[in-house]
This record gives sequence, structure tokens and C-alpha cells, in this order.
Amino acid sequence: MATDQRNDPYRGFNFVVEIDGIARAGFSEAGGLTMQTDATDYREGTDLQNSVRKLPALSKPVAITLKRGITQDKTLWAWWKNILNGTADRRNVTIVLLNERREAVLRWHAESAWISKIEGPALKASGNEVAMESVELTHEGVELEM
Repeated sequence: MATDQRNDPYRGFNFVVEIDGIARAGFSEAGGLTMQTDATDYREGTDLQNSVRKLPALSKPVAITLKRGITQDKTLWAWWKNILNGTADRRNVTIVLLNERREAVLRWHAESAWISKIEGPALKASGNEVAMESVELTHEGVELEM
């Protein structure tokens, strides 16, 4: 049965990262859009079977990793310095997936994120790669906008 509409998957290279609603250009990778729920064992004393049931327990987010080529933009390092100096600088981060026409199609929101790790480039005199920096964002959960 033929249809006139295609439902192709989106390409993973077409995305924008927004930090507190401001689009930050140049990120080449965004990973860790993951939530995980632990299982806990449960058994009532009146259960006939001698085995446990698995029930959902606490959910925990995985750190988001962002990578980009180094430029003169030092906003990530300034954010990291606030955290290092004891300032509770938590920000909302949104990763927006775009279609081929550069229209937003999916949004993942990470609430109350803060930089828990920042990494400068690996410099190599014999290479010709772009100098990359990366940050890990600890947050309180990822939600997919419905």
C-alpha cells in the first residue's frame, strides 16, 4: 500500500544548543540525553511465588556532554569559574533537533544544569585537527518536549 508521505528519520548533525534561551553556535556534539530508572526488589509476605517483583525506583539523569571547536567565546569557562567559586549558577539547557529546512522538530530540556567538568583541547604539533573543548553538564532531568 503506497502513501504519498514519507516519514524519514531526522539527521543527527542538524541541531542547536540553547543555554538559558540563547542559542550557542558551534557545538559539534551533544550527547547524554538519557534518563535512567533503577529497579528495586519487592516481595509481600503473602506472595505465593518465592521470587521478587521488580518495581521502578529512583530515576537519575546522565551528564550531558557538549563538544565544540575553541573560539574567542569564553562563556563556558566563565560559567565554570562561577561554579568553582561557589556560586550556584544553574542554567536551563535545551538541545533542539532541526529538520532539513532548519525548523525545530524536537526539543530536549535539561533543568538546573551546571558544569561539572570542563576540558580544554588536546594539542598536537603534528596534527591538523580543530582544537576542541568539551563540558559535562550535571542536571536534574531531561524532558522531551511533546
